[in-house]
Amino acid sequence: MTLDAIDRRILRALQKNGRLQNQELARLVGLSPSPCLRRVRLLEEAGVIQRYVALLDPAKVDADMTIFVRVWLTGQDEETVNRFIESIRELPEVLECHLMAGDCDFILRVVAPDLNAYRQFQAGHLARIKGVQNLKTEIPMQQIKLTSELPV
Repeated sequence: MTLDAIDRRILRALQKNGRLQNQELARLVGLSPSPCLRRVRLLEEAGVIQRYVALLDPAKVDADMTIFVRVWLTGQDEETVNRFIESIRELPEVLECHLMAGDCDFILRVVAPDLNAYRQFQAGHLARIKGVQNLKTEIPMQQIKLTSELPV
């Protein structure tokens, strides 16, 4: 699917507020409601819009500490990597998991209420995954920028 300028305006508006009513969205992007709704449906069907979510305030749900964890595995064979991936998918504290090229095998973004809770999570879950050789924890001192909006 090729995105035109109107599609991009729709995507920018919905990234800012996924709860926009079609009437308001149409007004913002310069369309009448019917063609606007048709475009949104096409963007959804094409998978450009994957889903709609609510963004929560981490401090209000006891998840205000973000930790980055670099992970080294004992090997990069398919069994070890797949076992690690499947284990990580089961841990709701892990918000992101990226297979890396370079020094470490994976980078994780983990949330926890505090440092002690993270330490318990690391010892009780991450370090116990079969095939994990080494973990390095990185604790950010200040959040400078966090967005879910893609530049379209």
